[in-house]
Amino acid sequence: VQLQAYGGGLVQAGGSLRLSCVAQRHIFSVFIDTDMAWYRQAPGEQLDLVASITASGMTTYADSVKGRFTISRNNARKTVNLQMNSLKPDDTAVYYCNSKRGLTTYWGQGTQVTVSS
Repeated sequence: VQLQAYGGGLVQAGGSLRLSCVAQRHIFSVFIDTDMAWYRQAPGEQLDLVASITASGMTTYADSVKGRFTISRNNARKTVNLQMNSLKPDDTAVYYCNSKRGLTTYWGQGTQVTVSS
């Protein structure tokens, strides 16, 4: 498994969760040159970009999560994290970790996030 995601679960609206994704099989010199992202897919919906962080640390966010979610990376641990605060029922989805370096893309297995109202 290239990418292993952790941290999903059930939380009440207004709560927080932290997702982590470990690039288990990326060697360090490759990981630091890799852009990372989190996507999500709600039932019956398309896959949407939630947040991304480039190899140089530049971040982007979907409008729907700006100010609530924070993406970060720890290169030494080959990990990308997604801190999710002020969660809403609309954030309920399966969250997928993604890595991209050149033409090579990997996806994690997905982790379920459920926000109850």
